[in-house]
This record gives sequence, C-alpha cells and structure tokens, in this order.
Amino acid sequence: QGFKDNLHAVFCLAENAVGPCATRPDDIHVLYSGKTVEINNTDAEGRLILADGVAYACKDLGADIILDMATLTGAQGVATGKYHAAVLTNNEEWEKACVKAGRNCGDLVHPLVYCPELHFSEFTSAVADMKNSVADRDNTPSSCAGLFIASHIGFDWPGVWVHIDIAAPVHAGERATGYGVALLLSLFGGASEDPLLNMVSPLGCNGDSPTEDMERDSKRRRLV
Repeated sequence: QGFKDNLHAVFCLAENAVGPCATRPDDIHVLYSGKTVEINNTDAEGRLILADGVAYACKDLGADIILDMATLTGAQGVATGKYHAAVLTNNEEWEKACVKAGRNCGDLVHPLVYCPELHFSEFTSAVADMKNSVADRDNTPSSCAGLFIASHIGFDWPGVWVHIDIAAPVHAGERATGYGVALLLSLFGGASEDPLLNMVSPLGCNGDSPTEDMERDSKRRRLV
C-alpha cells in the first residue's frame, strides 16, 4: 500500500502441544523483558509470547507505537460482544482513533477500561514479579489480560501502546471473518500512499497544511 514509515510485523507463534517441557502450574518463567512470571493458569499461555513480542518491539526494534492484536480472552465476547473487538490503550487519542477507524472500515471496536493502578494488582505474586492470570475473574479479565502484556514494556513507557482483543469477531459460526485486516489498514492508512486509505484513516493527512506535512515527515514514527 506504499507505506511511508518504518513498519514491522512481529508474529508471536508457539507450538501449543503437551510434551516433557510443557509449562506446569507453579513454574516461574523469565520473560524477554527480564520480568518473572509465576504460572497459575496454563490456559493463559498466549499472553506469555505476546509479552515477549511487545518487549522485542520495544527493546530491539525501538518502536514508538506498538499495537498487539490477538484472540486473547473468551471474556472479550462478554465485555464488548461478538461484533466489536475490545481495545485497551495508554493513549486516549489512539483509543478514539481505533473506534473511528472501526466505524470507517466495518471492523468495529469498543474501548475497555485502562486502569493499571487498580487492576494490575490482580497479578500479584509472592514469588515472582507477577502471575500470568488474574485472582478475580469477575474483575474485568479482558482489561487485565491486556495489562499483563503492557507490563512487559512498562506502564511508564512514553510510546503509544494499543492492545486489540479480537477473540469473538474473528469468526461467525464455523467461518472465519478476516477481522482485523481492514482495521489495521484504516487505522494506519494515513501513513500510506493510497488515497482511499488516506481518506478513511482517522489519523490521516487529508487537509494538512504543507507546514504540518513537513513537521510530520521530520518526526517519522516507527510503527509495529
């Protein structure tokens, strides 16, 4: 699409099969961020490699904007339904942009509560930096799952972090919907050379003055 900025795609993939090296309850892992995680739920495994992915994007790729997208929690469908993905972010402008991008392209998005100062205590561990699953499943588990990932780049990280949980809208019955492709193109379309994507992007450059164009180009952002 003629993307003009530095874009990386990091695929967080792992074999999910039982074996002699499988994770067991009470194991403690050291993640790529250097933080330790006590395993109290072996079914909450996807967030472990997602945490490594965002840490890699931060430490090795030097990203200014990190967006992680995954079918992370069954609770997402309860929180925002089967048509709207859930978005959790440390930036209010990007939260609004995700919602608008979803409306423009049809991949609908609705915000989750972002409040690490109240919710991250759900992962408190006596033997590690955190557990991998919440203590109370009735306390916004989809938000908490996203916070687990964010903690591996740090809640004081100055960049933009966006987490999109797409567990429910990726399928309709037994069929995949392809959810997420249009959302990403719409959200980041302003950084492409495609006039249609420029038009639908909530962060697009339509109507920018030459001065704004120059300022934007002088502060080119590396996106993940």
